[in-house]
Amino acid sequence: MKSQGLYRQYDGSQEDPDFTGEIMELDLGSVVPCVSGPKRPHDRVEVSNLKEDFNKCMTSPVGFKGFNIDESKLKDSKKFTHEGKEYELKHGSIVISAITSCTNTSNPSVMLQAGMIAKNAVEKGLTTLPYIKKSLSPGSGVVTKYMENSGFNTFLDKLGFTTAGYGCMTCIGNSGNLPEAVDEAITSEDLVVASVLSGNRNFEGRVHPLTRANYLASPPLVLAYCLAGRVDIDFEVEPIGKGTDGQDVFLKDIWPTRDEVEAVVHQVVKPELFKDYYDKTMTRNERWNELEAPKGDLFTWDDKSTYIHHPPYFQGMKMELSEPEQIKDANCLCLFGDSVTTDHISPAGNIAKNSVAAKFLTEAGVEPAMFNSYGSRRGNDLVMARGTFANVRIVNKMVDKVGPITKHVPSGEVMPIY
Repeated sequence: MKSQGLYRQYDGSQEDPDFTGEIMELDLGSVVPCVSGPKRPHDRVEVSNLKEDFNKCMTSPVGFKGFNIDESKLKDSKKFTHEGKEYELKHGSIVISAITSCTNTSNPSVMLQAGMIAKNAVEKGLTTLPYIKKSLSPGSGVVTKYMENSGFNTFLDKLGFTTAGYGCMTCIGNSGNLPEAVDEAITSEDLVVASVLSGNRNFEGRVHPLTRANYLASPPLVLAYCLAGRVDIDFEVEPIGKGTDGQDVFLKDIWPTRDEVEAVVHQVVKPELFKDYYDKTMTRNERWNELEAPKGDLFTWDDKSTYIHHPPYFQGMKMELSEPEQIKDANCLCLFGDSVTTDHISPAGNIAKNSVAAKFLTEAGVEPAMFNSYGSRRGNDLVMARGTFANVRIVNKMVDKVGPITKHVPSGEVMPIY
């Protein structure tokens, strides 16, 4: 197809006296399935090349596409027991799999395609590994409605993709802790394990502190990789698992056609689903509506709250702007390379138990199980100041160790950035 701009198509079959722009050509044959990762959303990887790309990342220097694992360690693995059964983790094993994100779950075609894959997989006898932390968290309850109408929700449930809720979850680091045995297996062998999710971002440390490889994928591909249990797989030549008949099952055996998907979309996605759901937005959540909110024009600050705190820059604020103060004889706090993201500067996810923010919360009487996330404590400047540059994977060139530490100038003492 040849086109001018975004609104006007031109097939080049005849002269067009009004055509003054350049012709843009797009070869649709070049469009192939992709994921992104392992550390940035704009690092595109073709699905057919993911195995090769991941293996190359393993030995590459630490960076956007590297983990710096010594070649002698590439075959390392760790056996562990989960729910009374023994399993084995290796480099590339998936430990988190999530169909999530308000944006990527708003497309009924890919959601129902994932549901169809779940149905086909269950009917073939395929299962997912129980230690993989799986979840379905769409942005809207409408997804639940059309999944129920299609009947695919029962098959997703059987594979572990039960609806956990609606809104930001795994995408922003709210997946919670991994099973203790999985946690120990990863850390004891320094394994590069992975998460695959249909989220929007996969910056280091965002999804989970222990998943050093994080890949963004469409909902059906999330399900496909979870069935495989690993990211270092070539779907073209390697089976995704074995069916109940003992025969190898390939991804192509359970992948529905576009016509099959569209037929289901037209059957179950109806305008009345959206109208009915959103008409009840203000009345549906009884627990929220029953909350008692304080009255008055001004917020009633509570100094004991670890969620909302009256910040110093609000106190004593005047209508007149003051002259900016000069910064003199300042020393370097941190020295970073390229692509420092908001998740490096101010993490949204897990509050590490050995962090200065965790120490502050502990001293405030908060139990570790209730630390929650940085994202949920955005309203407390005392927590967030301690969370600045607290990403566990951040690389500060002033020190030779990865993490939220720096070198004090001029003493040379290495200490937490805060």
